[in-house]
Amino acid sequence: MYNELPAKEHQAIEEALLHDPELASICADLLLAQRTLNELQRGPRESTTRSILQYSRTFMQKS
Repeated sequence: MYNELPAKEHQAIEEALLHDPELASICADLLLAQRTLNELQRGPRESTTRSILQYSRTFMQKS
């Protein structure tokens, strides 16, 4: 999934995927899930950022 294996083990897994359709299907599902998760937004929503900034301004106005 993350290309972390040594070349020899990587080759063994590729062989297994070629000869085991169920394993290949599971691997394909995992790769799709990985790709989907990698595309997710990683950060707060704009409304959350606005709320935090608005809240922080209440402290600045009191000083």
